[in-house]
Amino acid sequence: MPKVVVFHAGKEEYALPIENVVSIEKVEKVRSIPHFPQFVLGLVKVRGELIPVLDLGNILYNTSAMAEAGMFLLVIQTKTMQIGMVVKEAKEIIEVSAESITNVGLFAYSKTNYFSGIINLEDALITQIDPDVLVESLEGIKEIKDYVNEQKAYQN
Repeated sequence: MPKVVVFHAGKEEYALPIENVVSIEKVEKVRSIPHFPQFVLGLVKVRGELIPVLDLGNILYNTSAMAEAGMFLLVIQTKTMQIGMVVKEAKEIIEVSAESITNVGLFAYSKTNYFSGIINLEDALITQIDPDVLVESLEGIKEIKDYVNEQKAYQN
């Protein structure tokens, strides 16, 4: 059965496939970068790896998560790069049966094409996010990747 990491962003619960989650960290000092989209909080170094930090609350709801205390950094591996997502309360890792995941027509909506399904549990509905689609759908992601790669090259 597939495993997912469940976390809060905004008022909702979301899940990511466990195989994409590298680690869950405390949010340390994030070096901000001027002129980047609002959802990019900056760069942070995790275990020697330079990664851009994205504010999922901003991507989903246009509200900043950084104002809230007790935020976590989910370090996620996508096909093209590692990113950090600031989330509230990385709650738990759960196993979900394939039958409990529904693909809903709503996901055809282009702005939410990174929602890969709804996990229907006894006491909750959790939206599953496809991190590859999410990252690729973000405006300015190519510039962000280029910037991170330049910074890495500069450090070596």
